[in-house]
Amino acid sequence: MALTVLNVAYPLAPVGPDAVGGAEQVLAAIDRALVERGHRSLVVAQEGSRCAGTLFALPSCSGPIDELALARAHAATRRAIAAALASERVDVVHLHGIDFDRYLPRCDVPSVATLHLPPEWYADEAFQHPGVRLVCVSASQRRRCPPGAPFLRQVENGVDLDRFAPARARRGFALALGRICPEKGFHFALRAARSAGLPLLLAGRVFDYEVHRRYFAQQIAPLLDARRRFIGPVAAARKRRLLGAARCVVVPSLAPETSSLVAMEALASGAPVVAYSAGALADIVDHGRTGFIARDVDELGQAMLRAGELRPEDCRAAAERRFSARRMTDEYLALYEELSPVGRREPPLAIQDPPCYALRVRSPAAARPAGGGA
Repeated sequence: MALTVLNVAYPLAPVGPDAVGGAEQVLAAIDRALVERGHRSLVVAQEGSRCAGTLFALPSCSGPIDELALARAHAATRRAIAAALASERVDVVHLHGIDFDRYLPRCDVPSVATLHLPPEWYADEAFQHPGVRLVCVSASQRRRCPPGAPFLRQVENGVDLDRFAPARARRGFALALGRICPEKGFHFALRAARSAGLPLLLAGRVFDYEVHRRYFAQQIAPLLDARRRFIGPVAAARKRRLLGAARCVVVPSLAPETSSLVAMEALASGAPVVAYSAGALADIVDHGRTGFIARDVDELGQAMLRAGELRPEDCRAAAERRFSARRMTDEYLALYEELSPVGRREPPLAIQDPPCYALRVRSPAAARPAGGGA
């Protein structure tokens, strides 16, 4: 039975296979799989998103991402969801943003939300709403969730293995990439590379949150030099070339990572992963075989030096065995079928006006584009 699925992204980050945020990459993979398998895919996401299905575009934010910008984004998202539900016979609504409780639709269409980020970063209401079922992306994340929350299952993330491959010859530089923000700990990667005498390329985007801009100016910029360079956002072929050629990929996260698409892409590219033991990272990295788990900056630097001892083919084999996007999307499509079985295609109830929410931002650390580990 062909389904119509409405995926709703975090409203302030574009969706696409090369998006900076992991949640946006996962959504793009689901959208593409739906279309390839004959289903109808609708996506509510920021304008400029790359979708295989039909995009209900949200306006981009041109200034600082503050409380007013968030309020406008939430209102626009509620309107776009209402428009999609009014124009299409939707079988399942799938929400991906950290703030999904602010625009959860009031109708009888089955709703599911994937928790891409640490549970502590979500509003309490996200775990208490009777109208949505929750999906975790790792066992480590599930253990941190409050008891009694309405969980469906665990669906681990995956990457498109066909997009990544080891280079014929690896080069001497280490690579770090993702959102440039305090919890990603990239200043530790720069310090470790300097102590190890290794070149490092830092790739990523500084989103227009005040705390992110201050972090770059105060803790990243002073550590840059001729051998430790910031190269900005990378995507598509350039990203794949860098991953394939790097001696290792450094993931020095301070947050309890729920997953890490960066680590999975690195392994698919044959690059060992050097990481702190943060959340699911310790489960993704096979210490001494596909990378190293470090406890501090000194160990991080030593692990970067030792990365050359590890075999690219072992890294690739681990990715093929555990981190396939096809496995991930198969599980999500099976979930949609369960939520909307044959014969349960009643028209949705009339959409009510959304309640007036009091604007609340939990903390500067929580006000960020969604993404488990890019």
